[in-house]
Amino acid sequence: MDPITLYFTGTAGAGKTSLTTAMKAWMEEQGYSTATVNLDPGMEDPSFTPDVDVREWVKLEEVMAESNLGPNGAQIAASDLVAVHISSVRDALESLHADYVLVDTPGQVELFAFRESSKAILEELGGDRSMIAFLFDPMLARFPSGFVSLILLSATVQFRFGLPMMNVLSKTDLLQPVEKENLARWGESRDALAEAISATSFKSDGMVTTEFFRALEIIEPNWVLLPTSAREEEGLTDLYAAVQQAFLGGEELDKDSGKPGESL
Repeated sequence: MDPITLYFTGTAGAGKTSLTTAMKAWMEEQGYSTATVNLDPGMEDPSFTPDVDVREWVKLEEVMAESNLGPNGAQIAASDLVAVHISSVRDALESLHADYVLVDTPGQVELFAFRESSKAILEELGGDRSMIAFLFDPMLARFPSGFVSLILLSATVQFRFGLPMMNVLSKTDLLQPVEKENLARWGESRDALAEAISATSFKSDGMVTTEFFRALEIIEPNWVLLPTSAREEEGLTDLYAAVQQAFLGGEELDKDSGKPGESL
């Protein structure tokens, strides 16, 4: 049986690496065999030691030097080179025989979501049990316009890959209680979000706002956010439960056999 693979993506600074690290530690404490993968050739976080690291095959600084490219051009070239070496990444991952795989994607969401090479990477790594966790940066999501912008970006990522997906609010420890309450209300009530947008200084006329929300209702994006904090270890149980619900109908994976066991 293929492992369950969870890809963490989102805008730069949303907390992908921190949440990947925290989730790995939590799952191992529960006794689950878990492997982490770094897909970012330019990752520079010394606190993250992935089990499989794409930098063994592709390093951003080497691409810059060899191709005489600046940082932006090298990031694009490096993201495509990852696809060239993805079979080696897969082989290294398979040798670990993990039941769960947590994938930390490149810091810039566009390098993951809008490159054709990413589709090849997901097909090679993911199998039939892959899911995407789209992280909402709380510093942007706490504003109505930012919340809507991230909802649209999340819907775009899901459209690109067609995989099961959940929206995750990261770094909740940075938010004030009232900001957490607002985000919960906006996820539950379109009217509450529309009122919040209308009350801000950045707004269009009422007709535009009405038509915009009507369009959002047609595409039916996932509005609800799962709150998490890597620092406070908040929401990790809920994150795990959401993955289990998606692939095992809410059942636990037996830690010895690697097969579904008791229900959560």
